[in-house]
Amino acid sequence: MRCYVKKETQRGIGAFILNIFSMNKNIIGIRREDKNQWERRVSIIPELVRAILAEHGTDVIVQPSAIRVFSDEAYRDAGAVLDKNLARASVIFGVKEIPSQLLEAQKTYVFFSHTVKGQACNMPMLRRLMELGCTLIDYEKITDEAGRRLVFFGRHAGLAGMIDTLWALGQRLEWEGVPNPFTMIKQAYHYRDLDEARDAVSAAGEAIRRDGLHESLKPLSIAFTGYGNVSRGAQEIFDLLPFREVSPKDLAVLENSGERHLIYKAVFREADMVVSNSGEADFSLEDYYAHPKGYRSVFHNYLEHLTAVINGIYWEQKYPRLITRNHLRKLFEEKPSPRLRLISDISCDVEGSIECTLKATTPDHPVFVYDPIRGEMNDDLGSRGVVVLAVDNLPCELPRDSSVYFSGALAPFIPAIIAEDFTVEFEKSTLPQEIKRAMILCRGELTPHYQYMASHLKAHSA
Repeated sequence: MRCYVKKETQRGIGAFILNIFSMNKNIIGIRREDKNQWERRVSIIPELVRAILAEHGTDVIVQPSAIRVFSDEAYRDAGAVLDKNLARASVIFGVKEIPSQLLEAQKTYVFFSHTVKGQACNMPMLRRLMELGCTLIDYEKITDEAGRRLVFFGRHAGLAGMIDTLWALGQRLEWEGVPNPFTMIKQAYHYRDLDEARDAVSAAGEAIRRDGLHESLKPLSIAFTGYGNVSRGAQEIFDLLPFREVSPKDLAVLENSGERHLIYKAVFREADMVVSNSGEADFSLEDYYAHPKGYRSVFHNYLEHLTAVINGIYWEQKYPRLITRNHLRKLFEEKPSPRLRLISDISCDVEGSIECTLKATTPDHPVFVYDPIRGEMNDDLGSRGVVVLAVDNLPCELPRDSSVYFSGALAPFIPAIIAEDFTVEFEKSTLPQEIKRAMILCRGELTPHYQYMASHLKAHSA
């Protein structure tokens, strides 16, 4: 005997089965960024939302945003639910730090927490996450076995940083009364997208090929510190200009032989920037990272030959500073009008590897001038000293390009995060190792690799 079931009942059974199936999947939440007016980026773009819904059948809830580079309508069209309340979401993705008062108990959060160096400003947020029993995954620590970062905005920090650097150099030279082609370049956020910015830099490059640089700028030499994602992004823009790459030790030779139709580029590696205090001639990269206190910076020896410095190195207090205030003071005492015009601190560690980075700046006020003689900074671009560019969230100046790139890098890890049971202990987690390495908190407890952060929390409480 055949059993007939009404279509309505069939639909009800189907919905019940789908709900049971979905119970084992995490609902994704995408928060709106609220750190400042410039933060228009997002970690999961609408196209990835559409793929998540098609392949995994879980809900995606998006907080509406008036400034996000991708519109609310784009997310709605992709199938997301727009709701300012993310209470239903079990895993919430963001970009920058989340205010402590907005955190919810038992949630899993994925964002740049800026806590792994013990940053005092974010210890209250970390402690609140612990009190609420939350799990924290930090993009910065999603790495492979060799420690290489896999999900990052660093390349776009370099891209935007170099565009802004050329703009700032043009503004400074114009104030000096030196004609230059960089005045045709705007800051990165003024361009529709990266392609439009590239076109502007390429046009400046054509002007250099055709007309050359002002005689007083010869040789125009720029140093890039480091060779990671930030430095490579900056060089990607710089390489649109006519250039010749030289080794750091050859910069001094250029003083008498530089050409007007070229810009000179020198990429500094660790062996070029520091030497051992023991006086050993052979440089050991392994020993430097194991015993950084045994080394001192020699980068200042090159400053008199450089027009600009593009800093893209990772730095902690255990490492020697690249440029100190004393280094700059001696340079300006010996040469009141030195060749050095600009330091672009893309890494932007305040009073870090570049000690004269006295503050982080914003896209609307991106530079200040540091006077090495007085040891003071001035917001007037026409002041005496060296121009410092220190925007601490440069990728937000290329919000669409950087979000697409970042979302693509994050996409391979989304299925595992959707399927993970975040109620289990860290040791029982089935997440891929790349994500487990980035899990700072599990159910409110510091995971094994991040136990050292307890001392930072204690110091902040004290």
